[in-house]
Amino acid sequence: MATDGVKIIDGDIAHDTYWGIMDLYDNKVDFELIKEKFPLKELSHFDDFDNEIYITSCALAYWEIGKIDAEMLSLVKKVIDKGGGVKIWAERSINESKARLRELERFWKKISQENVKIRAPKTYRTITNLYFKPDTALTFKHFDGNYRVIICIDIIQHRGSCDYRFVLTTYNANEKPTLDKLSNSEIIGRKMGTGYDQSETRAMQPGIERVWNFEKEEGNCNFLFGVVQFGTSHKNLSSFNSKFESVGPLKILPALKMMGALSGFSAFEDFEAEFFDLEKRLRIFGNKKYPVKVLCDL
Repeated sequence: MATDGVKIIDGDIAHDTYWGIMDLYDNKVDFELIKEKFPLKELSHFDDFDNEIYITSCALAYWEIGKIDAEMLSLVKKVIDKGGGVKIWAERSINESKARLRELERFWKKISQENVKIRAPKTYRTITNLYFKPDTALTFKHFDGNYRVIICIDIIQHRGSCDYRFVLTTYNANEKPTLDKLSNSEIIGRKMGTGYDQSETRAMQPGIERVWNFEKEEGNCNFLFGVVQFGTSHKNLSSFNSKFESVGPLKILPALKMMGALSGFSAFEDFEAEFFDLEKRLRIFGNKKYPVKVLCDL
């Protein structure tokens, strides 16, 4: 079941469909190209349940931008009447089944009428007064009195939001770090399984041989690698960005920045807490330490 709830936009398929359409629309992509990428039709690789989710979320987007037509509406009604979603929800909970049915009835009443307030393409603000740059090592003083180091590896701006992504290093000393000292530290990451052979894994993640050679598993390495990432928003960072000081540029190989895990931080204390008893955290979450010299372009 690829949904989290009974609403029209609930779960991965619905979100990917609705926002996939809206992102293209906001970027003023021609509607014929949008239809080609998100055709309003039953898809052969979906069952009745997932097709109901896909078609209703697609139809909602098309109605909001004023592009739904009679043929589309006919298909939407056909899929709703088939009741694929309602039947599946009934297997889990009769109350959820009834709630889904009510949601579909409201949805059909809405889209079967003309949309008199067509959604205009949105222009989202891009933040330019960034606090840090990607590929920058940052130090801060921990509550234990020692200095710690994180690396800002990416800044992601999407639909008006701005998020900074960081990784942890093992630097821990009472002296401020330098780039030379950091070269002898480590970065927290993890191995991730792959269903591909070695050549395909190499193609998916150029530079993975560096990690394989470090692991030295008798020449039988074949896994993907990901860094353990922590994200915080530009808004949250505004209250504590001054706690960090730039050490200098430190760039992890682009392909080795693949996400191995992601957590969200909202306060400076979250960063401090992550370094408290780091060894214990590594054991609990199955993460490992990888030398800066292995992962970074030095």
